[in-house]
Amino acid sequence: MGRAEARKAQQQRGARRAPSGRAKGAEGGGGSGKRTGIRRFFTWKKILGAFFGMILLMMAAAVVLYFSVNEPTDPNKQATLQSNTYRWSDGSIMANTGKMNREIVSLDKIPQDVRTAFIAIENKSFYQDRGIDLMGVARGLFNTVRGKGTAGGSTITQQYVKNYYLTQDQSATRKLRELVISLKVDQRMEKDDILAGYLNTNFYGRNAYGIQAAAQAFYGVDAGQLTLEQGAYLASVIQAPSQYDLATAGPNGTRLVNIRFNAVLDNMVEMGKLDPEKRKTMTLPPPIKPKPRPGMDGQKGYLVQAANDELNKQDISDAQIAAGGWNITLNVEKDKQSALEKAVHDELESKLDRKDTKNRPQDQSVQAGATSVDPKTGAVVAMYGGVGLEEKSESNALRTDYQPGSTFKPIVLASGLENGSNTQDGKPITPNALYDGTSKRPVVGSKIPFNPQNQDNRNFGTPMMTVQEATNYSVNSVYAQMIVDVKPQNVKKTALALGMKDREGWPEDKPAMALGTMSANTLEMAGVYATLDNHGKKVTPTIVKKAEHKDREFAPQQGVGSQAVSRKTADTVTKVLQGVVEDEGGSGNKVRSSAYEAGGKTGTTESNVAAWFTGYTPELVTVVAMFGEDPTTHNQVTLTGTAGLGRAGGSSFPASIWRAYTLAALKGVDTGKFQLAEAEMGAVQTPSRSASPTPSTSPSSSPPAATTSPTTSPTPPTTSPTPTKTGTSPTTSTSPSPTNTKTGGPKPPDPPILSENDGR
Repeated sequence: MGRAEARKAQQQRGARRAPSGRAKGAEGGGGSGKRTGIRRFFTWKKILGAFFGMILLMMAAAVVLYFSVNEPTDPNKQATLQSNTYRWSDGSIMANTGKMNREIVSLDKIPQDVRTAFIAIENKSFYQDRGIDLMGVARGLFNTVRGKGTAGGSTITQQYVKNYYLTQDQSATRKLRELVISLKVDQRMEKDDILAGYLNTNFYGRNAYGIQAAAQAFYGVDAGQLTLEQGAYLASVIQAPSQYDLATAGPNGTRLVNIRFNAVLDNMVEMGKLDPEKRKTMTLPPPIKPKPRPGMDGQKGYLVQAANDELNKQDISDAQIAAGGWNITLNVEKDKQSALEKAVHDELESKLDRKDTKNRPQDQSVQAGATSVDPKTGAVVAMYGGVGLEEKSESNALRTDYQPGSTFKPIVLASGLENGSNTQDGKPITPNALYDGTSKRPVVGSKIPFNPQNQDNRNFGTPMMTVQEATNYSVNSVYAQMIVDVKPQNVKKTALALGMKDREGWPEDKPAMALGTMSANTLEMAGVYATLDNHGKKVTPTIVKKAEHKDREFAPQQGVGSQAVSRKTADTVTKVLQGVVEDEGGSGNKVRSSAYEAGGKTGTTESNVAAWFTGYTPELVTVVAMFGEDPTTHNQVTLTGTAGLGRAGGSSFPASIWRAYTLAALKGVDTGKFQLAEAEMGAVQTPSRSASPTPSTSPSSSPPAATTSPTTSPTPPTTSPTPTKTGTSPTTSTSPSPTNTKTGGPKPPDPPILSENDGR
């Protein structure tokens, strides 16, 4: 075949292929071939269309999500649980109560640089963002889907929402809800309120929720006293509380928390919130060692009870207290409280054997209570409630199921002075007024018969004695007659004015009321005597100094009010009660000391089931009481036999406790003198009957006639009664002591013979 023929054959072959090629060109455009397989589905138009469609779909889903997720109306239960903090008078923490160790504080109580430290490490754009960080959320969602948990990016608003409304669940659903709610919260709330909520809901470790509890747990200070370095550490530790606690952290935890601490400060420099030169000098301050949460041990539980009772009286209910959030400062002074507890231990508890039920059965029944008050302010500076809440759930200082005994007698005298009352023969009742001290002498002028016996059934006087002497020796027969002269109704009115409570069963018309047959507690009796100490101005003992709560207002009770009785009345009673202490035979002589001036009164109730000593100096009023209570039946039982001894009256253990406490509480204090210029002792009176040489130990066979009442002779008797050195009874200055007719030696004291109230 020649060249011509070869070219011709080639052209023919090309002609045969041409229709196919043109078809491709026509179909593919520009001569390109037809697309096959997956290439048919991915074009730029389709890709762009799908992308924008996805964006629109996501936007629609976001809108649906935004409107379908509502902001919760109530927080989760854990977010609002708080403890109550009870503080000593100096502001130091005494106890925390409640399941959740949290005290919510306002933002203004947190230092500005401490707030900035949290923002610097957690969310530098906090005050500029809209509550969320989209990149951070995307990263967190991506890691959650991959099963790697959440990873950073949560704003302070998101963390607040998680803590306050949601849970710590790591699911994608919770994260989406957190995102939407954060947007809504940011629109509704001020940034400062969000920051405060965040700081108050974080968990910091050491069982501390919220920055106030954390400040106390890690540094022993309130949030307001935190330094920047301390705040920077707390901002660091929240990322991993158990791992980053330097008190327990291992080498890696220590390294990581130091890295985070330095990052806090470096970020603050970057934000322009911390001077670079100052930054160079700052180091991580080590936290204090972990310690148990201040609890209700010892007397703290009783003090908390007393504070709560006072809040109740101010219309703060138990339910409101139980809800938590209270910061309550007491008037109780730490050093005086310690002194009172030590006095009870040294003078009573150390002498008891509560385990020896066979040989010392009475020791199991002994309960003690006490209240100490500043008479110038009404502040309760110390209180003793018992051996502890675990063994005794109710405070002995506040119990009202026992009678105050003869500590009530000064109120009878105060009422007689205040009302200008007279004796049966018309003489004014004054400290120098004369009364018959015969034991079991029937009262005159009462519709209700009453003839009380004196302690040990002794007859006092000649038989006449002054009111001062009758008070010194707590003579029942004298005060039973005096209350009739004053009228029980008037005495009750005076008692209520001085601070006693009108409880059910108050014996208004009975002369036995003179011996303290109504119920009372140490708190109110302290108020009565503090009113006398404060020259008659009403003193209401108050244990709560202040109480703060973010949602409620509390106005502390006023400790000092208006005049309850005249100054003349109050000062006269105080002068008489000084005699009880200063007289060598006085029932309160045991508390006499050159370290202070004091007045006081003993009280011992029927069958010796209770014993009281109530005394005061110009600086301090303290009531100490002992009660006999069967530990099984809780019935009232006698105190006789306490510590293996005999009768336990007000002049025994209570007086010893009072003296030991008062000496300790006033140590180093420049104690003053009673200012009693207005005290009026009254004219000296002379008895109309001849004086008998000694007090009789048997009761008179018949009551003295009304005509034997004291006369108005101005000349004092030459044989006026004076106390013996033993203090058992008053005698004339020349009389010998009673003798034992069998042995010729000193006659032993008569055993107690008790009637309705032995009164001592």
